[in-house]
Amino acid sequence: MLSGMTRPLVVKSTAGDDAPERCAQAFTVAATAVAAGVDVSLWLTGEASWFAVPGRAEQFTLPHSAPLAELLAAVLAEGSVTVCTQCAARRDLTVADLLPGVRIAGAAVFVEESLAEGAQAMIY
Repeated sequence: MLSGMTRPLVVKSTAGDDAPERCAQAFTVAATAVAAGVDVSLWLTGEASWFAVPGRAEQFTLPHSAPLAELLAAVLAEGSVTVCTQCAARRDLTVADLLPGVRIAGAAVFVEESLAEGAQAMIY
């Protein structure tokens, strides 16, 4: 059903351990889209920002959900992962604290990606 789909997908996760089902949905959608060949940009904001720190995704568990670390690795391998600038600052995180390949960027970049021609943005 997704084969041949070329629209970029921007997924924003606003939840972490504080709302595990919503968090897992965002990561699952992003990883599923990557597996289908979609250009995916996963944004981690709020408590989801912590999952960009090495070892944090491995600590997340939710029954009947794929391991968050595996979903994140899939997106990092074929898409992009970004932590919100303000969210990183509130948590005293710098790029050096994050998994290789994860960037920090602000609202202007999120808006630019979300409004790119044909892009679809989903917020969880």
